[in-house]
Amino acid sequence: MRRYRPTPVPASEITPRQVYLGRREFLTGAMAAGLAAYTTPGSARSLQATRSTYSVDDKATPFEDVTTYNNFYEFGLGKDDPSEKSGAFKPLPWTIQVDGMVAKPGTFDIDQLIKSFPVEERIYRMRCVEAWSMVIPWDGFPLASLLDKVEPLGSAKYVAFETVVRPSEMPGQSGLFQSLPWPYVEGLRLDEARHPLTLLAVGLYGQTLPNQNGAPIRLVVPWKYGFKGIKSIVRITLTDKQPKNTWQVVNPTEYGFYANVNPAVDHPRWSQATERPIGEGGFFGASRRPTLPFNGYADEVASLYSGMDLGKYF
Repeated sequence: MRRYRPTPVPASEITPRQVYLGRREFLTGAMAAGLAAYTTPGSARSLQATRSTYSVDDKATPFEDVTTYNNFYEFGLGKDDPSEKSGAFKPLPWTIQVDGMVAKPGTFDIDQLIKSFPVEERIYRMRCVEAWSMVIPWDGFPLASLLDKVEPLGSAKYVAFETVVRPSEMPGQSGLFQSLPWPYVEGLRLDEARHPLTLLAVGLYGQTLPNQNGAPIRLVVPWKYGFKGIKSIVRITLTDKQPKNTWQVVNPTEYGFYANVNPAVDHPRWSQATERPIGEGGFFGASRRPTLPFNGYADEVASLYSGMDLGKYF
């Protein structure tokens, strides 16, 4: 894969260091260093995806930016660590265990899932809690389709997610000092999980997910901050108890369960009122723009939180 080398940009145009590196203050140690950086040419496969009605007017973020600027701490703390250090990761073969409060628990092969559920292209906004944003053409199927297949019990209220642990393939999970507790975990309310916008993505830009973007399957919840989008999922569990998410465990004073995009509520250490689009006017984005409530999806999802105090995001 061709490495993307951004052109230099003025310091005034770069997202402040305390914003995009702010969470690192709470990481417990440095990641393993000195590992070979490489990718696996030709590992991506084309996906036959139908175009859905879910789209936005914003211009899509260039493929190079989507695949070279992201957080995936299993591979390292830097934004380019996932693309540089994920070449040894093997996303196939892959299975997902679905269990808990369901009538028909099962273990599903990723290729079986792709064949079972029609794959759609959905162009969604993505807003990181660090105040940068992208617009990404995902390919995937509604999480509700998989949930329907396993038949949640009436007592189920939440959906918990768990990512893979492979220290031999994920350098961020190896070494004496770990940045986060593994496995990375996330959770949604059942009604959030069943919402039509909630996607299990198996690709982007018409091909299977690159390793650095959560291969072979990840969660996409476009009205929530990006850390809710757990990557490389191996287990989905239906439960009656609200599950923890990794950032809530690491730093509960700054991160909570819902993580709905809310420009009116600042992170304790930076503003959430505006965002910097990545890929516009240089690698770090152009001028800042206002962040929209629920990341622009308020018409579709605000009713899920009727009567709740939306000021209690963190």
